[in-house]
Amino acid sequence: MISSLAGTVAHVDDDSLVVVVGGVGLSVAVVPQLAHATHVGQDLHLHTTLIVREDALSLYGFETREELVVFGQLLGVTGVGPKSALGVLASLTVPQIAEAVTSDDDAPFRRVSGIGPKTAKLIVVQLAGKLAPPAAAPAPAGTAPAGAVPAQVTQALVGLGWSERVAAEAVAGVAETASDADRASVQALLRLTLAMLGPARKESVHG
Repeated sequence: MISSLAGTVAHVDDDSLVVVVGGVGLSVAVVPQLAHATHVGQDLHLHTTLIVREDALSLYGFETREELVVFGQLLGVTGVGPKSALGVLASLTVPQIAEAVTSDDDAPFRRVSGIGPKTAKLIVVQLAGKLAPPAAAPAPAGTAPAGAVPAQVTQALVGLGWSERVAAEAVAGVAETASDADRASVQALLRLTLAMLGPARKESVHG
């Protein structure tokens, strides 16, 4: 499995890139927003997954680990293939996807090209409880009760696929050395914890 790659962009299309890694050019499908923001000659690091089919090997790349995890979860939904999953991530951010699922609102998914009403409903039903809830949004410093921020970050990591034990231990470890401002912000503490967990803890993620 190719879980990530880092190299130089050699070619850019509307929805794919060619990234040269060790002298080999790899074609990677990406969301249009990333393709349009990338230029030839740029050094690029992507989180990737390789989709194996009988007639093709297709590589899909993402800027963040969260997008990669959600892509894998979308692939687990009945009727959602790689292109449709990529289409969802091209139309909605990870927080928007999580909010729609938590709110049991399939309307945002019905607006995605290639996603019909039945599949949109299945996305909401089958992803319920698997994504970070809207509660993981940034909270104003000083307004959250003691312990609320680490608890919310732990819940967000569980929603992204880590076990509760691994998530709680990681958050506690990061909180010990984080600044007061970072400990008071769900977004900041989540970002720091994800950076600490890193690719080496990928085996804890269930896609």
